[in-house]
Amino acid sequence: MRGREALESVRCFSTPFGEAWLGERKGALSVLRLGEPPADLPQKETELSEGTVRWLHAYFDGTQTPFPFPLLPQGTPFQQKIWRGLLEIPYGETRSYAWLAQRAGSPKAFRAAGDACRRNPVWIVIPCHRAIASSGALTGYAGGLAMKQALLALERGNG
Repeated sequence: MRGREALESVRCFSTPFGEAWLGERKGALSVLRLGEPPADLPQKETELSEGTVRWLHAYFDGTQTPFPFPLLPQGTPFQQKIWRGLLEIPYGETRSYAWLAQRAGSPKAFRAAGDACRRNPVWIVIPCHRAIASSGALTGYAGGLAMKQALLALERGNG
C-alpha cells in the first residue's frame, strides 16, 4: 500500500462486512479498509480510532452524521479532488463519475474519476459507494457491487 510507511498506528475492529482496520497519520484518519492490517505496524487505540469506530457503528445502525474527525488520505492531486467531491455527495444520494470529473476540473476524465474511487483509501467515510455511471447503473466498487448496493440501501432506508 502506498503511504503505509507513514502510518503511525492501526486499529482493528469488526463491521457487518467483516474485519476492518484503520490507520492514522498526524492525528488524522488516513486509511480505513476491510481485511487485515500490515503486520509490522503498531496497533494502538487512540481518541481518533475510538471515535472512528463509534462513528462507523452508528453509520451501520443508520445514523447519518458528517464524519467529525480530520482526514488525511494519501493520493495524487487529482485523486484528492475526486475524494473531496465524494464528500460533497449527500447521504443516500448518488452522483456520476462524470459529475466528479467535472467537479475536479477535468470534465472528460470520468474514467480517471472511477479509478480514483477505486483507489479511495478511506472506505465509507469517503463515500465512493455513492459514485455511479452516468446511465444510473451501479458500476465498479472495490468491495463488490453487492456491498455497494447494501450501503446505498442502508442510506436510502435511513435518509
